[in-house]
Amino acid sequence: MLYLVTLAYLGLASGACTRDLLRGITTSYLEALTSGKPASIESLGAEDTRLAYQENDVSLDISKGILSQGIAIDFNRSIYDTTECASYTEIVSTSRSHPYVIGTRLAVTSDSGRLNKIESVVCDDGDWLFNATGSLRYNKQEVWDPIPEEKRNTREVIKAAGDAYIDAWGDSSVQPPFSKSCARLEGGSYLTGNCKLNFQPPFKVTNRRYTIDEELGAVDIFHNFPFLDKFIPRDPGTQTNNLLRVEGGQIKYIHENTVCSKKNCAK
Repeated sequence: MLYLVTLAYLGLASGACTRDLLRGITTSYLEALTSGKPASIESLGAEDTRLAYQENDVSLDISKGILSQGIAIDFNRSIYDTTECASYTEIVSTSRSHPYVIGTRLAVTSDSGRLNKIESVVCDDGDWLFNATGSLRYNKQEVWDPIPEEKRNTREVIKAAGDAYIDAWGDSSVQPPFSKSCARLEGGSYLTGNCKLNFQPPFKVTNRRYTIDEELGAVDIFHNFPFLDKFIPRDPGTQTNNLLRVEGGQIKYIHENTVCSKKNCAK
């Protein structure tokens, strides 16, 4: 009850989106995921509108999705976008019974402070390079500390770096601003030294949704990934997301999680 009062104050009294508002809603989401009680996060939506809920780009009844299972969370990292009023959280569970790596975007209506949409990329056994133990190990060794204010990049620079990384997949003339120490966590595999990828054109990545956090130098991009999944049409492809850390205008870390329509879908 206290949190709901605080939520109303932050959202309605200020009329602006804040990190505290997004952090509070994200914390409630993580608590719901752990408890297996989706009604607790559903209650943060608008009273007169059904909360939009998607897993792997498919609309679902929230009571039948991942939030209803109750998951032991081993690791989570969140970024907060006060311009778009959205958060993104990467979650790792190495549970023996059912490990997961989940990426969730929470969209909030800034003038009311109410949650209006939940989108999750839910990866488990059989998804692209899935290995929750590897994801946990490498996530823990990275440093995502807040960047000093005088060294922060603008959201435009951070977004441009993310777009360049994805655009280069189908256009070898695009040169993303990789740092010399760039590292890419793809599923549970960790690659260092060369983060550039290139695929046979045409290769158009569509349906991009951005969450940008200047304080952490981070951008997450939900999008469709063409080509990879042999069981579905090349375009628009399967659901994926990429989380990037940008320092001094250069890409330092990349995390990719991609679902398969069926187990072991890669061509």
